[in-house]
Amino acid sequence: MKTVFTAFALMLSIFLAPVAAAESFTVKGSGGNLLEATPVAEFDSPWAMTFINDNQLLVTTKPGKLWLVSTDGNKTQVVGVPKALVGGQGGLGDVVLHPDFARNGLVYLSFIESRDGGVTRGAFVVRGKLRLSDKPALTDLERIWTQLPKRRRGGHFSHRIAFGPKGSGHEGMLFITSGDRQEQWPAQRWDMALGKIIRLYDDGSVPVDNPFQDKGELARSFWTLGHRNLLGIAFDAMGQMWTNEMGPRHGDELNLVTPGQNYGWPIVSNGDNYDGSEIPDHDTRPEFAAPKAWWVPSIAPSGLIIYSGRHFPNWKGNAFMGGLVSRALIRVELSGTQATEAERFRWGERIREVEQGPGGALWVLEDSHGGRLLRLTRP
Repeated sequence: MKTVFTAFALMLSIFLAPVAAAESFTVKGSGGNLLEATPVAEFDSPWAMTFINDNQLLVTTKPGKLWLVSTDGNKTQVVGVPKALVGGQGGLGDVVLHPDFARNGLVYLSFIESRDGGVTRGAFVVRGKLRLSDKPALTDLERIWTQLPKRRRGGHFSHRIAFGPKGSGHEGMLFITSGDRQEQWPAQRWDMALGKIIRLYDDGSVPVDNPFQDKGELARSFWTLGHRNLLGIAFDAMGQMWTNEMGPRHGDELNLVTPGQNYGWPIVSNGDNYDGSEIPDHDTRPEFAAPKAWWVPSIAPSGLIIYSGRHFPNWKGNAFMGGLVSRALIRVELSGTQATEAERFRWGERIREVEQGPGGALWVLEDSHGGRLLRLTRP
């Protein structure tokens, strides 16, 4: 018995012992460039992140937790976060800061909810004040936007959030991506806020200068229509908005977004339906805005940034986005209104999110149970 107990105690001590920091590793891109990847922390299915200062960031996980994370890997759960409905592609989603966060402390989060016991579901966006202390918390929560109508399917919520930057003509305006909820034709309907990009004031009210003021109540909030599942949104140095979205069976897109445009889904796509039936390509219907880059076979694009840092000076103005099925961080060269894939960095993991961090390093989140937060720098 003593031998058994001693062996058990030894195993328990090993299990409870602090885990040594994971070692950095080098990733070689398809274009020959090298990145040094340093693991910082691990999470259960991380989804999004945003830096609040040079030393801390917020990370969301799909199962519903919001974490305050230091750049050296210490994690503290933020309390006061609304409960998310978790299932399918849904749960806790994006996290972004109000442009005046340093003064007002406001943080915006997107979630999935149901009001009928899970029969139908949809996204919503809240804002709250982040209280930083020994026990960080969200307080004074307000609902900003609700994805309508709710639907039965468990995917294509999109619910990415971005604020228009200074100099873009949309300073302080809130943009939300709203997916087609796997039903295709809502993307073309004026009475459904699905398959659209939404534009609001920071308090959720609707601007009167949105482009579709005569198409009904919901349509007054629309910025563009004809989208499928948009999982990345970012602005370049010229104030232009770019989004990526998943195509059906291939045909993933990177779009330059201009107000009032129809991007054609599901009437046109450079992919086809999952049952093998063909969808007309974009070049057959010039009245719809065509993507600036597209991918066949699929890359399953996720988070998106336009790089503006000093750490990688040759990549300033390039887009970076995560690839899920492609298991890659993808670099895209942007030139005015044109886009061309330049390089892929692979290390065998699905990439859910990418952000630019302090000093211009790239930070990514892997998409899995135990998904890592990695800092990418020059070797």
